Amino acid sequence: MNPSDACSTFLVRHAWLALRGVVAEALVPHELSVAQFASLMLLDEAPGMSVADVARKVSTARQSANEMLAGLERAGLVERRQHPTDRRSQQIFLTEAGRARLGEAVPAVQAVEARLSGGFTADELAVVNAWLTRMTEAEATASEEIPTL
Repeated sequence: MNPSDACSTFLVRHAWLALRGVVAEALVPHELSVAQFASLMLLDEAPGMSVADVARKVSTARQSANEMLAGLERAGLVERRQHPTDRRSQQIFLTEAGRARLGEAVPAVQAVEARLSGGFTADELAVVNAWLTRMTEAEATASEEIPTL
């Protein structure tokens, strides 16, 4: 038995690295990196996140997230607003241009996913998505932080 077969963590990591490369290529025409695309998706789902929130969700350092968001801000895709109750914090929101860019890029990412999952049945994909969702929820409720690989 191959040791990586006994530990799905490494299979997920390898799958993510392979998928990330293909998705990155699909995002080039939209002038977005994978992290930028993920950040736009997150901000569309949860407007007003802080830089620290975005950093946690995209698994990067706060400083890296801040630099990435500054690039999105310069491109007119996001805007920062002062937090209404915490003067030290800012909230990040999509602009109309950011929402439009995200809307243009989503079909490209969906096409990659459809191509890569073409050999799976709907039931198989539902199981994979359920497992990934549960793993994500379990990590979010863990009491100690788990370092990324």
